Amino acid sequence: MTKDVVIEHGESSKAPLVPAPVAAGVSRAVSIADVFLRFLAIVATIASAISMGTTNETLPFFTQFIQFEAKYSDLPSFTFFVAANAVVCTYLVLSIPLSIVHIIRPRARYSRLILVFLDAAMLALLTAGASAAAAIVYLAHKGNVRANWFAICQQFDSFCERISGSLIGSFAAMVLLIVLIFLSAFALARRH
Repeated sequence: MTKDVVIEHGESSKAPLVPAPVAAGVSRAVSIADVFLRFLAIVATIASAISMGTTNETLPFFTQFIQFEAKYSDLPSFTFFVAANAVVCTYLVLSIPLSIVHIIRPRARYSRLILVFLDAAMLALLTAGASAAAAIVYLAHKGNVRANWFAICQQFDSFCERISGSLIGSFAAMVLLIVLIFLSAFALARRH
């Protein structure tokens, strides 16, 4: 004897709407995408940190004995940018094993919740570092006439190209972290 259950409008059932093998496959695909995006974010953050950290340019002034030098460590915002990218890169490397666990055990819930919180914290740190550096890069390109800060990018063009390029990698990593947070939230929402 089979018992037919009729669900009226507004009621819910404990039975999943998607069969278990299909749901596990979707969760596994989300976990694989998570690992892949983490690797991309690692590449973006380490490239940004290295690009900014190795940036310097020297210009001669009248003679070779008197020179002007521009390097990232002259500005605390750039130093913070390098440190923030290094910290986020280290976090992403350390979070890879946990992401691999989600491929093996797609129903792991608490570890994914921890990743959402830590990803959000790293996104905030990366945003702060990139924003601070972007403000200085803007001043380097445009200057500020009211404060008598002159644009230095006309003289230090190689320096300015590298610091601008390092911002691109950092902002790309920010977008990847946002996607990672959404993927983890999606995976958590599918379990309820």
